[in-house]
Amino acid sequence: MTMETHARRHWWHAAPSHPLSVRLVCWFLGSVLIAFVVIPLIGLVVQSGGTIAKAAGMADVRNSIALSVEAALMSAALAALIGVPLAYVLARSSFPGKGVIAAIIDLPLAVPHTVAGIALLIVFGRQGILGEPLGSLTGLKFWGTTAGIVVAMAFVSAPYTVNAARIAFEAVDPRLEKVARTLGLGPWRTFMRISLPLARRGIMTGITLTFARSISEFGAVAILVYYPMTAPVEIYELFLRFGLDQAVGAAVLLLAVSLSLFVLFRYLARAHDTIRETR
Repeated sequence: MTMETHARRHWWHAAPSHPLSVRLVCWFLGSVLIAFVVIPLIGLVVQSGGTIAKAAGMADVRNSIALSVEAALMSAALAALIGVPLAYVLARSSFPGKGVIAAIIDLPLAVPHTVAGIALLIVFGRQGILGEPLGSLTGLKFWGTTAGIVVAMAFVSAPYTVNAARIAFEAVDPRLEKVARTLGLGPWRTFMRISLPLARRGIMTGITLTFARSISEFGAVAILVYYPMTAPVEIYELFLRFGLDQAVGAAVLLLAVSLSLFVLFRYLARAHDTIRETR
């Protein structure tokens, strides 16, 4: 018996096992949460019946889902571009007002999204503080355009990227960055080759959450833009005009597209990790 095998066996016998009662209670409470999430979704699918094919045949529904996916991807990219650097600063720096900045970043998570839409309309609307001058000088408009949809989505979802990236950067040992600097790497090369790769999983989790929150956004988008309709707005419009049956089919179709994209993202992330480990 090797020393390594002996150590493993010793660890196995020495490690305290979790009491069965604790695991049963945890499983029970977790099952309640899982049922709380799954049962309404199952009911949605059952209620849809044959309306999914009908919804898929509607050009407006297909276009709204495609617009939601496109805008959500752009929103996630925007959040990554401007949110990850801020997350690194919050993780590695101490300065007066740091807590205030962190609270400001989290504020969109607590603000009702209709209120967020009104605030965005004041700033980016046709006569908004930024909307009017930008429209006059550059022709960039946020009302009735994809740009407005991306702004509304990014406002409510960017905190997910910032918070996940900040936690990921905090988990990276600062001594690794210091060693890289002593070996001759500059600050930018250290960030790109050490900090960013080591925090990549957390950052990707935040970006995925931002995409998920963006594709489901309704309130802020409806107030700032409304037209062209994203999928949530289109589903709401179908519910108002035709009732539950039409809306259910479009809702299940959006759910299927979102689920497929999440599975794809996870597969790509795992494939990338596998490639990195084999190198």
